[in-house]
Amino acid sequence: MVWTLPGYTPGRFPRTEVFELPFVMTDAEAVSRAFWQLAEETMLDQDFKDMKVLGLWVHGPGLIHSKQPIEQLGDLNGVKLRAPTRVTNGMFSALGATPVGMPIPAVPEALSKGVIDATVVPWEVTGALKINELVDYHTDFGEDALYTVTFVLAMYRATYDALPNDLKAVIDTNSGLELSGFAGRRMQLDDAGPRDAAIAKGAVIIDLAPEEVARWKEATGPTKEKWIAEMDENGLDGSGLYQRAMELIEANTER
Repeated sequence: MVWTLPGYTPGRFPRTEVFELPFVMTDAEAVSRAFWQLAEETMLDQDFKDMKVLGLWVHGPGLIHSKQPIEQLGDLNGVKLRAPTRVTNGMFSALGATPVGMPIPAVPEALSKGVIDATVVPWEVTGALKINELVDYHTDFGEDALYTVTFVLAMYRATYDALPNDLKAVIDTNSGLELSGFAGRRMQLDDAGPRDAAIAKGAVIIDLAPEEVARWKEATGPTKEKWIAEMDENGLDGSGLYQRAMELIEANTER
């Protein structure tokens, strides 16, 4: 059994990237439910055909944690920044930052030694990594979310197939849409504690004004367009995936 980010193996799970595109994220539960529903339509028998997928979800709003304040788009120029996936690295590169690849456990040391100037993670991760002790500034996008990443919880298909039917039924009953929604909701709820702790220690929260967020949205538009074009070139109907993802997110947000 594995819990991981599909984005850690670029190109292996291409359809999952639609939920990692800039400003697609709204609410983690709604996006997670949409992720599972879109996977049932297009991914489970393609990207995940060798697995028994138990849940698919996203974390809460991703934001920028930095040593120097990032108050406007131009402040990203030249910033050495760790981002988690192919999509997010491409986005930050297009915005002028210098992406630096590394596993998430390496981030605290990289920040302390100046290997990177900033990182992007949700608040939920910052407590365990003690990021608030290594940077002073946290750039928030208000009601919008710059990005999120996708997660998968899955079993080896042959192991699942070898189980007796009664145990398969237990797994099936406790996986799927509801597990996905629960996991996304839980991760976003867990943002609150580390955020409050960082503020209590004197963290500077930079709340971007709506007009500045609009600039970021415009600047990240080409990242979406490039991804859609890449998917179309590979026969994966990127425009259709993006449109369907947005429809499902909207439907789940209105639940």
